[in-house]
Amino acid sequence: MDAQQSKAVEESKREQEAELAQTIMARNFHPSVIGPEAWEGYMFSDLEIRIKESTDLYGAVLWPSAMVLCHFLETNRDKYNLTDKNVIELGAGTGLVTIVSSLLGAKVTSTDLPDVLGNLRYNVVRNTKGRCKYIPVVTELIWGAEVPKRFPRTTHCFDYILAADVVYAHPYLDELMDTFDYLCQENTHIFWAMRFRLDPENNFVDRFQQRFHLEELYDLPSLSIKLYRAWRRDKRTTDHRETAA
Repeated sequence: MDAQQSKAVEESKREQEAELAQTIMARNFHPSVIGPEAWEGYMFSDLEIRIKESTDLYGAVLWPSAMVLCHFLETNRDKYNLTDKNVIELGAGTGLVTIVSSLLGAKVTSTDLPDVLGNLRYNVVRNTKGRCKYIPVVTELIWGAEVPKRFPRTTHCFDYILAADVVYAHPYLDELMDTFDYLCQENTHIFWAMRFRLDPENNFVDRFQQRFHLEELYDLPSLSIKLYRAWRRDKRTTDHRETAA
């Protein structure tokens, strides 16, 4: 391929990326009439989803990575069918990914820190009640040592782990890595949308690949977001922390 052809290919790729990013962000809309409660609107599965944010809590704000992940899940539902699948979301935030996954038929466990749960539970109930086959479970989860106690493998097996924008400048990246590692069993798939901001995030991806196979599904430079699918490198059936206990 000569330089001119290569340039044309790159230009086409950028145009396709820009079109995809625009399509994803167009799912967001604002209410036409201002009411007593502020909310942001989103369209998924041909349904209006109303999300209340809490701007005083970093984890209770909806970031574009969640929209990217939801778009992928909806438009690839034939390939990755969530119907009747056991799904856990890490760092669920405002709950959009949990809501969309539930609308797609999944049995979802939605997790986040205790101070985020009130707003998360409100959004999940508001948008799934009477709409979904399974009522999502909203529960607190602190990454790291608590995870095996909350989700013992003898009773909890997840088909999918979902995460949107959980890697950023916080001091718990080691705990997050251990949580991915513990919850991801032999047949589990991870779908993880990530906005690249700082060097620690790039380093996390490098470390992540030491434990997991990683496939890039979307690369959206205009949003600084990538979407990955991941699965275990080893075929571990038990965990040394459980057997040691």
